[in-house]
Amino acid sequence: MGLGSRRQMEEVIKAGRVSINQKPASIGDRVEQGDEIRVDGRLIKYKSEREKRRRVLAYYKPEGEICSANDPEGRTTVFERLPKLTHDRWIMVGRLDINSTGLLLFTNDGELAHRLMHPSNEIVREYAVRILGELTPEMMRNLTDGVMLEDGLAKFEDIKQGGGEGVNKWYHVKLKEGRNREVRRLIESQGLKVSRLLRTSYGSVDLPKELRTGRFIELDRKDIHRLIDLVGIRPREDMGVHGKAKEKKERFQKKPMKARTIRTSSRSGRASTSTGKNTSATRGRDTGNRGSKR
Repeated sequence: MGLGSRRQMEEVIKAGRVSINQKPASIGDRVEQGDEIRVDGRLIKYKSEREKRRRVLAYYKPEGEICSANDPEGRTTVFERLPKLTHDRWIMVGRLDINSTGLLLFTNDGELAHRLMHPSNEIVREYAVRILGELTPEMMRNLTDGVMLEDGLAKFEDIKQGGGEGVNKWYHVKLKEGRNREVRRLIESQGLKVSRLLRTSYGSVDLPKELRTGRFIELDRKDIHRLIDLVGIRPREDMGVHGKAKEKKERFQKKPMKARTIRTSSRSGRASTSTGKNTSATRGRDTGNRGSKR
C-alpha cells in the first residue's frame, strides 16, 4: 500500500499497530477483499493484486543519481523523478551505479519485479560501454568464455564493436544477470577501464529514442505483455497507460521533453547543477551505440 518496506511493516505488525477486523494482526495472517485493515487506527483502502492496474515505467537515469529511495548524503535519487502513487509504490528493477546512465525499469508489481531480476530467468541486459583502450580478440574470448571474479564466474553473452575514435572505443555487451558493477569489473579484469556505461535495454524493453536524461515514459499494454511473457506471469485486465495519460504519452513521443537539470554535490559540499544535456555517452547512443541493433 506504499506505507513502507516489507521489513518495516513487519516491525509495525509485531508492535501491535495493525488490526484486521478490529483484532490485532500478526505476521502471516491472511486477509480477503472486504476485511477492515487499520494501521495506528487509520483505515487502509486497498485492492487485491488482481484488481490493481499493472504499471511499468522506463526511466533514463542520468549520471550522478543514486539508485535508492533515500540517500544520507542528500544526493538526488532516481525515485525523486517518478510520479507519485496513492496506496501503492514504485519498485526498482535492478540497479545502475552512480556513474552509469541509461534504462531503469520501475513497476508497482512486486512479483514482476522479482522475476525480472531473478538470475534463474536469465533476462538479458544490454549495455553500450566506452573503454579507455581496445579489447583484443583474446580478451573478447576471455570475457565470453567466463572470468572468475571475487563473487564467482561471470561472462558476457555477446560482445560487438561499436566504433569510436582515438583511445576510446565503444562496445555493445550483453549479460544475463545483474551483479554489482559487473560490466565494469569484467572489463577491469582485462586490465582496461570503463569511461562511460549506458544501459540500452532490459529484457524486451529498449531505451526509447525520444527519452532524455531524467525523464520517464510509461509502457503501454503491448509493451507490458512482452515483459510478462518473458517471466511467465499472467496478464491482468488493467495494464499499462491509457486515457489522458496515453494521449500525453503520444504527445511526448512526437515532441520529446528536454533533459532535466541534474542536481549534483560538489566536493565542497555545496549543491551544483548540470543541464543533463547529451554527453559523449548519450551522443554515442544516438550515433553508434545502438547501430548494431537497428
